[in-house]
Amino acid sequence: MAAAVLWTRRRDVASLLIAGSRYSSASSSSNSSPAPLKQRIIHELYTRFYDLENIINWTVRLQQWNIRRKNAFFGYTKEHYGHYTAAAYFVLSQKGGVRFQGQETWFRADKRGKVKWDFLNFKDVPVEAVDASGLPLNFIGLDNLVILKELKILNLSGCPYLDDWCLSRLHVFKDSLEELSLAGCPQVTERGLATLHHLENLKRLDVSHLPSVVNKELIAILLEEMLPHCTITGLEDRSGLTVDSQLETRTEGLSAVSKSCTQDTRDILEK
Repeated sequence: MAAAVLWTRRRDVASLLIAGSRYSSASSSSNSSPAPLKQRIIHELYTRFYDLENIINWTVRLQQWNIRRKNAFFGYTKEHYGHYTAAAYFVLSQKGGVRFQGQETWFRADKRGKVKWDFLNFKDVPVEAVDASGLPLNFIGLDNLVILKELKILNLSGCPYLDDWCLSRLHVFKDSLEELSLAGCPQVTERGLATLHHLENLKRLDVSHLPSVVNKELIAILLEEMLPHCTITGLEDRSGLTVDSQLETRTEGLSAVSKSCTQDTRDILEK
């Protein structure tokens, strides 16, 4: 909405500047005297406005291209080194971290973003943990991770482009994933959280600081019902009520609605 309003205002300003420029051109053609200072200023602003608009457009296009580039599928690496290495290199190339099965050491890029090639020694070892926190990961980029069938730990906290569609792809980890962090993902909503019911082996789930999630108390109850063996953090605020009391209240409400619907049905049949 804000972007649409901003674009409308910019378009209105452009119309005014164009009108001023045309008026300035007409005046200069009918009168040999130099244009007034005000008209020259309007013409200059008109020129600079479109220069600025072009810069903004190119900046947006560059950002979109950069996101697509960073989420490209590492098919060449997968073909020549295997899918474990391809997934690891995808994460490491963006300053993330990976840990292989049976290892305690995490592999990460250095401060300059350079990747050490020691992880190639584990090209046949499954990737057990991935730290993709803060990465520009999107739906397409997950193609590099969903091939990790043995993945146990996945940190997606702070990913700005992670949305509900991305969460719908995590069902491939239903037999392996034990820890998942979605903390601080601005585009994740309750619709995406509802798709996590496939992760039956999940033991820890962090859903803190999700600004797009409404009715956090009800979502917390929903998650605890879907994942009874999972410890969920980030939705502890229940307005002073315990989970049992909220479940009891909701059960009573559903029972009352059911009885009401049954009575209405009987009345209709009797008529």
